[in-house]
Amino acid sequence: MKILVCFLIAVIIVQCFILWKYQRQVRDICRQLSFLLKNDSNMLVTGDTGFGGLKELMEILNQLLLNRKKEHKKYLEKEQMISDTYTNLSHDIRTPLTSLDGYFQLLEKSEDAEEQKHYMEIIQERIHSLKEMLEELFLFTKLKNESYHLELKHCCVNQVLKQTIFSYYDEWTAKGIEPDIHITDKLLYINGNATALQRVFQNVIKNALDHGANGIGIALEERNGKSLIRIWNEVNHPEKIDPEKVFERFYKADTARSRTSSGLGLSIAKEFTERMHGKIFAELTGNIFCIKIQFV
Repeated sequence: MKILVCFLIAVIIVQCFILWKYQRQVRDICRQLSFLLKNDSNMLVTGDTGFGGLKELMEILNQLLLNRKKEHKKYLEKEQMISDTYTNLSHDIRTPLTSLDGYFQLLEKSEDAEEQKHYMEIIQERIHSLKEMLEELFLFTKLKNESYHLELKHCCVNQVLKQTIFSYYDEWTAKGIEPDIHITDKLLYINGNATALQRVFQNVIKNALDHGANGIGIALEERNGKSLIRIWNEVNHPEKIDPEKVFERFYKADTARSRTSSGLGLSIAKEFTERMHGKIFAELTGNIFCIKIQFV
């Protein structure tokens, strides 16, 4: 009987010790969590007791903390990206705005009808440039929003590319450019978005028009069961172009800066292409700069 009583007392003492240890560990976890929530720290929850589900609890809490840090980092990066976007674009917008002010003053002082017409044409061109820059800013910001959804459906690459090329007919003519066009007769279809696809082609062609020296070429073909679009142009300073960086926002070769360019065009083209499960990349061979777009 005495042995049984002693055994029961020993069990109670052990259980009390375990309970005390358990409670102390729970309080320590609470203290650590309180500290981590108040401070920007890379520390994780630790403990010297893992029984009673405490080990699993600490693992789950640490996973939540890691996820929270990743989300916070992503938020800070997005906030910085938006800040950089507005800062860089405000610099580019300032130039046409200053120019507008100057031409409005000249227009106000001029009494010659031809001069007035000339100033009005320049003012309209500057306003159009500003409108394009702002539209690209809004579009780029929207594409960076994870909640943005691009509806995909069956669309014909040939048709969209031909329509886009035709829309630049006046610009080709005005600049005396005769693009080298090669489009396969075979109709190629992708699971994409016609409007987004057209914007991709527009931005790449516009980049070629803004920064190209002379010849511009456009080709569409089927290669290994995939639709491949190539848009190329000659450049004056190939040594100043980094093909690996051209899709970064605001990347511009200094000598190619243009008041009509926001520096977001190719970034937007990349975002749309990837949302349509395609790939886009750039190559530089001699003085020929080529952008390739590939869809399954």
